[in-house]
Amino acid sequence: MVEQIPDSLEHTAPRLILVVDDEARMIRFIRMNLELEGYEVLEAGNGIEALEQVRQHVPDLIIMDVMMPELDGFETLRMLREFSTIPVVLLTVKSDEDDRIRGLELGADDYVTKPFSPRELSSRVNAVLRRADWPAPPPRTVLRIDDRLQVDFNRHQVIVNEERVDLRPTEYRLLSHLIQNAGWVVPHDTLLAKVWGYEYRDETHYLRLYINYLRKKIEKDPASPDYILTERGVGYRFVDFRKQSD
Repeated sequence: MVEQIPDSLEHTAPRLILVVDDEARMIRFIRMNLELEGYEVLEAGNGIEALEQVRQHVPDLIIMDVMMPELDGFETLRMLREFSTIPVVLLTVKSDEDDRIRGLELGADDYVTKPFSPRELSSRVNAVLRRADWPAPPPRTVLRIDDRLQVDFNRHQVIVNEERVDLRPTEYRLLSHLIQNAGWVVPHDTLLAKVWGYEYRDETHYLRLYINYLRKKIEKDPASPDYILTERGVGYRFVDFRKQSD
């Protein structure tokens, strides 16, 4: 059985957040509200400055506008993910789902649409940082699902046909929660609340996207999965491997 992992950890030092936007007024607005929450704030006016700030200061989280001249938020995020896994919240004036999915596919951790309230931004920032704080479990052996699939919870990896496959942090949390409940249907809103945070229980596109990511990494045929099963209109169920091994 996989041990339950705490939702969050306490930090003694203030968290450092980089705010990236080409509008000085927006940076001031975000900075003021973050500082009221107790965060330290760095600023960058474009994507190039943002990448330099990341290399110099390694912030705990980045809040970045999508619509910036020269190097937009999507391209900056793509370049960032070549060398860093720092959590990123994207800001945009667009509410189109294709844009949200594009940001998530490039490695964004969340998406907030302008205009937004300080409370909404704070809630999203806190939720993303909670997910980033998910600690490594204590040492344990690799969990064998069957002859083809094993899960190494120490390294956040799956092993498929003896080949190691890295999991992104959110993929790991999602797989971990499904395995903890193997054989049981986990409703959509429960998975969203447990993996992303209570604020995300209606964001079903996040769940669909990351289920697809996991299936591509662990299933023999993602279109006809053996491990992560869809219970249409209800949720997802990880196959009960414990019965299979009895």
